[in-house]
Amino acid sequence: MEILGIDIGGTGIKCAPVDTERGVLLTERQRIDTPKPARPQDVAEVVSELVRLFDWKGPFGCTMPSVVRHGVVYTAANIDKSWIGTNATHLFHQQTGLPVDVVNDADAAGIAEMQFGAGREQQGVVIILTFGTGIGSALFVNGILVPNTELGHLEIRGKDAELRASERARIERDLSWEKWAEKVSEYLQRMEALFWPDLFIVGGGASKKADKFLPLLELNTPIVPAQLLNDAGIVGAAMAARELV
Repeated sequence: MEILGIDIGGTGIKCAPVDTERGVLLTERQRIDTPKPARPQDVAEVVSELVRLFDWKGPFGCTMPSVVRHGVVYTAANIDKSWIGTNATHLFHQQTGLPVDVVNDADAAGIAEMQFGAGREQQGVVIILTFGTGIGSALFVNGILVPNTELGHLEIRGKDAELRASERARIERDLSWEKWAEKVSEYLQRMEALFWPDLFIVGGGASKKADKFLPLLELNTPIVPAQLLNDAGIVGAAMAARELV
C-alpha cells in the first residue's frame, strides 16, 4: 500500500510516499524548513506545498511534535504555542482537501521502528527516543504503544531533560561527544530507574552519528540505534493513515 507520510519537526518538515507493507520510502524524501514562528496556518501551507509537490491525491499521514489526541494538539514545546487546542486533522484536511491522520512524531517513529526496524519481534518494555530539536519518546509494552508519552520533559537537575540532552543542546552548547554522552547517560539512567526497560532504541537526527556516543553511555539496559534512522517518522506517519484507505 502506498501512502504519503509527512513528518513535522521543530526545524524541518520531511515528506515522501511510503510502501507501508515494506516500510520503505518510494522516492527521495523532500524537506522544507519549518516556518518560524511555526504557527498553524504557516505549517499547514508547507504541508499543502509538499502534497502538491508529490501530486498526491489520496489519504496521507502527518506527525506533530506534540501530544495529539483525536487530532487535537495539546502541547507545543518546539512549535508555536498557538497550536495548543488546534484540531490539526481538520486544519490539514481543510488546507489540502484530502483525508489525513495526525499522530505524535515520536509515536510514529516508534510504530515504524517496532514493525520494520530494531524493535521488530522485541517483547517486554521498549523505549524509543528521538534525539533532535527536543527529545521525543515512544513507549511499547509487548509491542503495544502507550501513546503520547512526553519523557523528554522528565526533570533532570531542575530542567527538562531535552534542554540538557537533546541534539540541539549539544550543538548550541558546543559539547564534545564525551560531555554530551554524560548528560544522555544521566537522563537514560533516570529512565532505567523508573521503567526498567528491556531495550532502548535511539532515533532522530542524532541516530546518524550513533557510533560517536552510544559506546560512551553508561547503562545497564541494551541500547541500539534505530534502523530506519531519521526516516522513521515519515514511515510511521504513513502507517498511521492506512485505516483511511
